[in-house]
Amino acid sequence: MNRYETVFILTPVLSDEQMKEAVEKFKDVLKQNDATLVNEELWGLRKLAYPIQKKSTGFYVLFEFEAEPTIVKRLETAFRRDERVIRFLTFRLDKYAAEYAEKRRRLRAEKPQVEPAEAEAEATEAKEA
Repeated sequence: MNRYETVFILTPVLSDEQMKEAVEKFKDVLKQNDATLVNEELWGLRKLAYPIQKKSTGFYVLFEFEAEPTIVKRLETAFRRDERVIRFLTFRLDKYAAEYAEKRRRLRAEKPQVEPAEAEAEATEAKEA
């Protein structure tokens, strides 16, 4: 089994519920094909480097999974068939990339998570001072 990482961008016109439904759909594609989901990261709404389909933002999602090579083609077919996906990229991780991904996950888990409301309050306080 190889380890893969895929990043896909969903259209920004989706509601939060629709976005989560799309993510679940692609997780189900992996589970149905006996892939093991190692990591899932929802990066949220981000600005695109260049407009795609006249859109300047998109919901970014990252999956890291272990699977047979044939599953990648099925997953990418599902991406192409879904109109909510505007871009995707899947690649196989070699041993160095897998180590780096584990290190990045570990550092992210150690870093304290700040709620968006708290971050906004801190920014407002900094402006007033």
